[in-house]
Amino acid sequence: MSAAIAALASYGGSDSESDSGSDAEGKPGLSAQVAGADAVLHLAGPPPSAQQALLPVVDSAPAVSVKEDVETGLHLDPTTKEVQYNPKYDTMFAPEFGPVNPFRTQQMAAPRNMLSGYTEPAHINDFMFEQQRRTFATYGYALDPSIDNYEVPTKYIGSVEEAEKNQGLTVFETGQKKIEKRKKFKQNDASNIDGFLGPWAKYVDEKEVAKPSEEEQRELDEITAKRQKKGKHEDDKPGEEKTVLHGQCISRFTNRKVPYCVKFNPDEDKQTLFVAGMSDKKIVQWDIRSGEIVQEYDRHLGAVNTIVFVDENRRFVSTSDDKSLRVWEWDIPVDFKYIAEPSMHSMPAVTLSPNGKWLACQSMDNQILIFGAQNRFRLNKKKIFKGHMVAGYACQVDFSPDMSYVTSGDADGKLNIWDWKTTKLYSRLKAHDKVCIGAVWHPHETSKVITCGWDGLIKLWD
Repeated sequence: MSAAIAALASYGGSDSESDSGSDAEGKPGLSAQVAGADAVLHLAGPPPSAQQALLPVVDSAPAVSVKEDVETGLHLDPTTKEVQYNPKYDTMFAPEFGPVNPFRTQQMAAPRNMLSGYTEPAHINDFMFEQQRRTFATYGYALDPSIDNYEVPTKYIGSVEEAEKNQGLTVFETGQKKIEKRKKFKQNDASNIDGFLGPWAKYVDEKEVAKPSEEEQRELDEITAKRQKKGKHEDDKPGEEKTVLHGQCISRFTNRKVPYCVKFNPDEDKQTLFVAGMSDKKIVQWDIRSGEIVQEYDRHLGAVNTIVFVDENRRFVSTSDDKSLRVWEWDIPVDFKYIAEPSMHSMPAVTLSPNGKWLACQSMDNQILIFGAQNRFRLNKKKIFKGHMVAGYACQVDFSPDMSYVTSGDADGKLNIWDWKTTKLYSRLKAHDKVCIGAVWHPHETSKVITCGWDGLIKLWD
């Protein structure tokens, strides 16, 4: 490299000698040095200062975020209704933090404060709101609430034609609707005797049809066919009663009151007389030959329930709803024996014993009381039969023919049998599904009892 530079320098010095002969003669060394320095100037490298500028710049300080790059705003809660400062737009409408459902539609992703959407309180007069609501419900139109009514006062929603017809009047301005009445034929001239109709005039559109139409006739035929349709014929059970009434009604007796009990006089010479306990607190005696009332016994204070003849049919005993027992002489309307105690209850069923000495009375306090039936008619306190429930039901009491047992039904449909001597409950049978209202011993076959109940059955027990 240095050899090439020296050769170039010598070559340049020979050329300059011919041009400047006089100068070279005076100072030969200086001219050669100047010419050599200028000739190789472009071949020299850059100065040291320039070499330093071309080196890469290295900053040893770490990268630190400046204050402007850090977000200093506060994040608002989406449910916040009020803030105490003036936030920026970006802060108020920034997206919410948290995961986002990518499958939500734009409508579902919109903010909501209720199930159907977003509601905000609006200032509206209650009267105006109710007025427009009723107008829309009645006529089908209302003012459009989405626009300013001051600018466009005739903008309606719903039935616009109806609004134009009513000139936009509301329910409080149109008045009450008139009910269209059916028109009648008018012929009010009273002087026209044949043609006068008056208030009996028929309607204009009224039809007079004497015969039902085909559809109505078909329905009537179906109804009559169902009524005439008979049920299944079941085989008659053995011992079933097929007739209800026997013979012809000969005569009728009434005093226009409800009779509760009827008894014929058992004497042979008084077979034409009978007594009936009525609902008007009287015992009425009739003669079937004349059909007239021959005697009245009116000392009871309540409806008469039972009548039983005692003492060889010279007397009869009656019980009533007034919780009393009265003994009467035949054909004498004044009772000669009156039995009533504060502890007594109504006795709607009374039976005379086979020997004629005792009266068994079904008391409504679930007891069977025994009264003497000969002289004093006193209560036999040693003969009280308990253990059954008959409150509210007039269950019949009966004695066995040999006076060994006392029987009675009860409200549960059971047949109760007591021992006469010990008054203990001897047996209890489930006789009926409903109330067992009657029980009678067979007068000849003393081991058999027949019962009847409210289930519609009559049963014979052995």
